[in-house]
Amino acid sequence: MTVTREAGPEPAADARRGSVFERLAAFSYRRRGGALLLWIVVVAGITGASMSVGSAYHNDFSLPGTDSQAAQSVLERHGSAQADATLQVVVRDADGVRGTEVRARVEGLLDKVDGLPGVTDVRSPYEDGAAVSRDGRVGYATVTLDGAAENVPREDVVKIIETVRNAQGDGLTAAVGGDAARGAEEGGGGAAEGAGMLGALVILVFLFGSLVAASLPVVTAVFAVGASVGLIALASHLADVADFTPPIMMLVGLGVGIDYALLIFSRYRGELLRGKEPEQAARTALDAAGRTVFFAGCTVIIALMGLVALGLGSLQGVALAVALTVLVTMAASLTLLPALLALFGKRIRRQVAKRAAKSDRVEGARWRRWATGVQRRPWAALLVSMVALGALAAPALDMRLGFADAGNDAPAKSSRQAYDLLAEGFGPGFSGPLIVVVDGAGEPAGPGPGGRAAADRVRTALEATDGIAATTGPIPTEDPSVATVIAFPESAPQAEATSELVDRLRTGVLPPLERETGTELLIGGPTAATEDFAATVSDRMPLFVTIVVGLSALLLLLVFRSVLIPVKAALLNLVSIGAALGVITLVFQHGWFGVQPGPIEAFIPVMIFAIVFGLSMDYEVFLLSRIHEEWERTNDPQVAVREGLAATGKVITAAAAIMIVVFAAFVLSPDRMLQQFGLGLAVAILLDAVVIRCLIVPAVMQLLGRRAWWLPAPLARLLPKVRLEGS
Repeated sequence: MTVTREAGPEPAADARRGSVFERLAAFSYRRRGGALLLWIVVVAGITGASMSVGSAYHNDFSLPGTDSQAAQSVLERHGSAQADATLQVVVRDADGVRGTEVRARVEGLLDKVDGLPGVTDVRSPYEDGAAVSRDGRVGYATVTLDGAAENVPREDVVKIIETVRNAQGDGLTAAVGGDAARGAEEGGGGAAEGAGMLGALVILVFLFGSLVAASLPVVTAVFAVGASVGLIALASHLADVADFTPPIMMLVGLGVGIDYALLIFSRYRGELLRGKEPEQAARTALDAAGRTVFFAGCTVIIALMGLVALGLGSLQGVALAVALTVLVTMAASLTLLPALLALFGKRIRRQVAKRAAKSDRVEGARWRRWATGVQRRPWAALLVSMVALGALAAPALDMRLGFADAGNDAPAKSSRQAYDLLAEGFGPGFSGPLIVVVDGAGEPAGPGPGGRAAADRVRTALEATDGIAATTGPIPTEDPSVATVIAFPESAPQAEATSELVDRLRTGVLPPLERETGTELLIGGPTAATEDFAATVSDRMPLFVTIVVGLSALLLLLVFRSVLIPVKAALLNLVSIGAALGVITLVFQHGWFGVQPGPIEAFIPVMIFAIVFGLSMDYEVFLLSRIHEEWERTNDPQVAVREGLAATGKVITAAAAIMIVVFAAFVLSPDRMLQQFGLGLAVAILLDAVVIRCLIVPAVMQLLGRRAWWLPAPLARLLPKVRLEGS
């Protein structure tokens, strides 16, 4: 990609003939006040509108075609209480909960809970002998809510938790458990966003030596994230958007926004060092780096859209929201940043010239020496790097998908306290019951008793099954042909033994009972739904990977007109993502560094894959476009690799460092999902920028030589010419 840039002709004439990116830069630069005011008005308007109408986030965890979803549908259709969310108000007293004084306090508490908004029924532990532990010290009341767990207003659940917490004292311990309670106590990023922005600002100050210059990428990202958060809050009224979307949006938006603005600003600074006027430097930077940002943003969006292929409603909303965030950050980098450069351009030029005058170092000299060292021993650099990445990726082969239960929550949370109390009184599996639906109105497998009699036989068979600690029921519904039996596993909800139990029931225990009773038997409940979600993600992952890798490779083929470059990029990205997932497995599944062991959140691998695969193309394009530029200029593959790395190494490292700081800051979040997400993205970006871009890519390009740019003649005639840089 030969790039020829000259100072001449005058900006007005050149802007009319320039590329779309250059004309856009000229427009924003000259109308700096209007462009900045427009962004302020847009962000303020979107924020005001979203605050006035509020958000309508909705968690769509439906899994069409799965056993658990079919069970939920049957319960809803036939009017079962198990179709609505329930909470457990768990109480404990060392002297026993059946005592007269304790019983009076507990019943008084339950009367208060019964009168709270969103509560449709409260079943006291004294109404059911099974609701009090054998030693009599622990009991629980079942609170039925008006709707499914994901649809119950958070403030209603918080009020229940506060009411129960205030009733403690004088030897009585009380806590609230259940999925709705966990959701109400979940926190967002907390101070993570602020810590990430502060860390990014520090890196930028060291990079540019100026607070003003360092602030421009951060300001651009803040504008973009602010607009995105408001837009998604408004969009939540029209589509299903999960309530955990905003922190993920801010995580990605801050990292991507600062990164994109940095790439453009670095090119702008380089043009100033070449002696160009600020306006011409801004237009040239947008014409060159702006194209790279546009391509990188489109790649991230395409990768995120691949999540739609999974067919999971909870992920589709997140994918659309994050894709919109990337689109807005891309727009801010291409329109808002030139206006900011116009406002501070002269000041930045003075600071750049002053710093350059003090420094006698040749730009990129260290990276040029590094590239030369890698080129001398390409096989050593390649083999050592691949062995290290392979070792990190190996634990991912043993990754177990699922969702952490309340046992992974912070000890101070009511849901964790209730979990521990129930485990103490009734066993570890009590918090994750399996709801077996006996549907005599469904498609019968043969003649049988149906209804209540069939449910009795199912309960008897479940009690004799290894791995089940206890059962309750049958519990009738409004339809006498449908009933439920609740089975409590001996193991915790997230334990691997529970997953094996669900699989054994579905494949070995229940099918003979279906034939014997002539009913349809379905396993539902949160624990079974978790297993189905993880299985669905695993089954559809190959299709998702094929779509994302295929489309991204096609884009690289169009841009670089090479067969081997896209193949290399796809393989290396897969390796870096695998290594990142391996690190997550070691930390969160195996409990390294004192982390509570548990499964990896089921949607984390696909989300990390989509985002990292798109972001890694950013560095890939930025590096290879400069290498290709030098290749066309010199026709020397060794010089091209060396000069390409010298020109981009500093910027790639700085951009990666900023993303790592922003992403790693979310490890400070109290939310386990955000911790896994932040660590995975940070490790993936670290490995991609340091190991792959600085070691493996130069080594592979050195070994391939001229073959790296090979393209069959028939394919060359067929492909359109797409250029990342203007001429």
